[in-house]
Amino acid sequence: MAPELPSSKNMKHKLSFLFFSLFFSAAALAQRPLTEDDYYRLITVPVPEGVQLEVGGMAVLPDGRLGVSTRRGEVWLISNPYMKGSRQPQYKRFAYGLHEPLGLAYHKGAFWATQRGELTKMIDTDGDDEANEYQSIAKWPLSGNYHEYSYGPLFMPDGDMLITLNLGWIGHGASLAKWRGWMLKVNEKGELKPYATGLRSPSSYRQLRDGSIFYTENQGDWVGSGRMTHLELGDFAGNPEGLKWTSEPDSPLKLKMEDVPSTGKPMHDMVKSVPNLKEPAIWFPHTILGISTSDILEDTTANRFGPFDGQLFVGDQGHSKIMRVFLEKVEGKYQGAVFAFRSGFQSGILRMAWGLDGSMFVGQTSRGWSATGKDPFGVQRLVWTGLTPFEMKAIRSMPDGFEVEFTQPVDKKTAGDLASYSLNSFTYKYHKIYGSPVEDARTVPIRGVVVADNGLKVRIVADTTLREGYVHELKAEGVKSTTGLALLHNTGYYTLNHIAPGTKLTLAAPAKHNHGDGAMASNASGVGATVGKGKAIGGKPQTSAVKRVTEQPADWTNGPDQVVTIGTVPGLKFDKAQVEVKAGSRVKWVFNNNDDMLHNCVIVKPSTANAVGDAALKLNLNGSKMQYVPVTPNVLYHTNLMQPESSESIYFVAPTTPGDYQFVCTFPGHHTLMQGIMKVVK
Repeated sequence: MAPELPSSKNMKHKLSFLFFSLFFSAAALAQRPLTEDDYYRLITVPVPEGVQLEVGGMAVLPDGRLGVSTRRGEVWLISNPYMKGSRQPQYKRFAYGLHEPLGLAYHKGAFWATQRGELTKMIDTDGDDEANEYQSIAKWPLSGNYHEYSYGPLFMPDGDMLITLNLGWIGHGASLAKWRGWMLKVNEKGELKPYATGLRSPSSYRQLRDGSIFYTENQGDWVGSGRMTHLELGDFAGNPEGLKWTSEPDSPLKLKMEDVPSTGKPMHDMVKSVPNLKEPAIWFPHTILGISTSDILEDTTANRFGPFDGQLFVGDQGHSKIMRVFLEKVEGKYQGAVFAFRSGFQSGILRMAWGLDGSMFVGQTSRGWSATGKDPFGVQRLVWTGLTPFEMKAIRSMPDGFEVEFTQPVDKKTAGDLASYSLNSFTYKYHKIYGSPVEDARTVPIRGVVVADNGLKVRIVADTTLREGYVHELKAEGVKSTTGLALLHNTGYYTLNHIAPGTKLTLAAPAKHNHGDGAMASNASGVGATVGKGKAIGGKPQTSAVKRVTEQPADWTNGPDQVVTIGTVPGLKFDKAQVEVKAGSRVKWVFNNNDDMLHNCVIVKPSTANAVGDAALKLNLNGSKMQYVPVTPNVLYHTNLMQPESSESIYFVAPTTPGDYQFVCTFPGHHTLMQGIMKVVK
C-alpha cells in the first residue's frame, strides 16, 4: 500500500506551525542570556540495568560502534551510540576478567587494553563480537599498592604504543615497583623502552597531529595545580620518585632523586638548575578550572564541532567538566591559554573520543574518585548545535602583552574601553608538599588596547614587563559582540613561559590605570576564620571572629568535656556519619586526614553545608589562602586545609541551641558528598 500523502491544507498548516515554532524559539533565545547548552548539547546514552559502565577507556570503531572498557574489568561494544532510528543503543559484552583496564585502543581489528600489570590484546576470531583469544603482550611488576593504576595504550604512527604507570601511595607518591612514574614505549613484541619520567598520576596523554606528545597531571606532591606538559624523550616532568630507575641501562636520563631540591620556588626558576626538568605548557588553576585533570582530545573534526579546529579539549574528573586549550610555540616551546568550555556532565570525566559524525563521546566514572556529577558512571555525547558562541578563541603572547582573538566581531566601543578588562598574574610553588597555594599574585596594569579593523582581534598592552613563568589571568567582562552578546566565558588563563619577540606598540600612558576587580589582592585579613589561642572562648559561646582555636583554652583546667575524633575513608567520605555533643559543652575536635588528597573539616549551622560548599567554590584564586573556608556566619568552627596523612585538633564550645548541625569538607568538589551531622543535644 502506498503511503498516504498529506493534503495541501494540512501541509500548509504544518508549515505554518513549524514557522511560528521556529520564530518563537528564536525570539525566546533573543530574550534570555545564552548558555553553554544553547551551543553544545549533552545527550545521555542509556545504559542497560545491571551494566556497571564505569568507563576506564573508550575507542570508536571504523563502523561507528563504541568500545568501552570498565574499571570492573569488562569491555563492552555499543552499537548505535548515536541513537538513530529507534534511538536505542545495543550493548554486547566483548571481554571480561581484566584487572581495572584504564585505557582502550582498537587497532587492526583487535582491542588492546592496559591492565594493572599487563598490556593485553583481545581478538574475536569467529566474528561473534566476543573475544575468544587474550594475548599478553607485555608485563611489568606490581607492589600491590592500591594506587598503582596503569593507562593506555596509545598507538603511534610507527605501530609502537605508549603506556603510563601511576605512582603508588604511602603518604606521598612513591615508585614501589620498576618504572612506576614513567611513560614507556611498547612494541607489538612486548619490548618495553622507557621514554620519560617525573609523572605522578598520568591518566591521560595524546599525540597531536604535529607529532607532539602531551600528558595531563593532577594536583599532588610536587604538583601545585593541574597541568599539561609536552613530553619528549628523556624529559623529567617534575615528580622525583620515578628517578629511582634512572640507573637502569636503558634509562634515557641519568638525573637522581637527590638532584631535585624541594625549594618552593616556581617551577620556571627550577628549570634553570635541574637538568631535564620540563615545565608545563599549560597550568589549570586549581578549583577554578577543575581539580582532577583528565583526558586530552585534539579537535580534528574539520569544524564539525564548532570554530575551534586544532585546539584541545581537556576533561576534569572531579568537577565533571571540559576545558578548552589554545597552544602556540614561543622560542620553540609550547605555551598557551585555557578557557572554561562545558560543564554539567553526569559523572566524573575520564575519557573522550570523537564520533564519526564529529560529536564527542564522553566516558565517565566516579567510584572512589567522586565528582560533582551525581551519577556513578555514564557515557554522554556532546553535540554542537551549529550556533557559534561568542568566545575568546585564542590568547597569544606579544612582546608587550597579549593579543586576544574572538570568534565573532566585537563591539569596538566596549572592546576599546580599558575598563572592560583586568589582568593579573600568579604562580605556584614547586615542592614535595601536596599542592600549592596561589603564590606572588599581582595585578598587572594595562596601558592600552587596540581593536583590529575587522573587530576579531584586540591587542592588550601591559603597563609593565610581564613575568615569565607566571600564569596570567585575563578577564574581558565588559566586552560585547557587535550583536550585543556578552562573552559566554569571559576569562582566560595564559601560561607565559616565554614572552614572544617582536615590536612593541607605542601607546600613551592612560590617565588612570585599570587595576582590575581586586580578585588578586592580598587576603591576609580576609580569611574566613582567625587562629586563636583560646583566651577568647572560655566557657562562653564563641563569636564569629574566633572559628579555629588550635590550643586548649587556658581556663579549661579540667580539659574538654568531650573529645570527638573524625577521620576520612576513600570515596570522599568522613568515617563517621553522625556524632553527638552536649549543648554548651567544651569540645576537642580531632580531624585526621587519612586520605591521599587534601581535606578540611568545617562545622556549620543546620542545613547550610551545601550553601557553604558553594560559597567555597566561588573563592576562586583566593581559595587556598582562605583554606577554602568562606566568610559567612554559617561557618561556626573549622580546621585548616590538611595535607594527606596529617591531623589537626580544634577547640570550641558547642552551640547552646540543640539541633542537627553539620560538618563538611569545603575543598571544591567535595562538599556534596563529604558531609556529616553533629547532633547537639541537651
